[in-house]
Amino acid sequence: MMKATFYLSCCTVLLSSFQPELEIPLEPGALLPKSELTCMDVSGKEISLNTAKQENGLLVIFCSNSCPYMQRNHDRLREVCTYARKNNIGVVMVNSNEAARNDLESFAAMKEYATKQQFRSWYYVVDKKAVLADAFDANHTPECFLFNKNSRLAYKGGIDDSPGNADAVKTRLLHNAINEMLAGKPVAVSTSHSLGCNIKRNL
Repeated sequence: MMKATFYLSCCTVLLSSFQPELEIPLEPGALLPKSELTCMDVSGKEISLNTAKQENGLLVIFCSNSCPYMQRNHDRLREVCTYARKNNIGVVMVNSNEAARNDLESFAAMKEYATKQQFRSWYYVVDKKAVLADAFDANHTPECFLFNKNSRLAYKGGIDDSPGNADAVKTRLLHNAINEMLAGKPVAVSTSHSLGCNIKRNL
């Protein structure tokens, strides 16, 4: 009986060692994932999230070239990214649309989009195989993740409370989160719903 119990215990340990690791959702307070992974920027330079991070933190925004929600948020995105950079927060825009890479989300289209939208002081990178999107559990464009100077997530979600209509904005969620983070205060609204186009991963 004791031998049988020992045998079963050994089998349980061996089987458990082959179980895949569970994905843990990225929640406020979590560390910046995949910080050393390098991705190609539209400049042709390989960069990592760690190298993009500045003195006061890092803003990661999942984006696309062709999403209608991106088009409705161009001015707001440019404003908040410029504001972040002025406050020594690095900015990386990430394109994870692998299923559309031969079409509107190609690297050439990304370069054209970055030039048109005047991405001058931040990065726009290709996320091959949507590795970053998977690590962040990002599913929409635009979708924002703000990390503090200690690489801890301070805010995730939308730019504001009206992604579809700039004229109806009442709360500038990301802008407020940046200000509270910089002041050393807890971010009052640390998560919000991100509404936008689905990231087009390869199946």
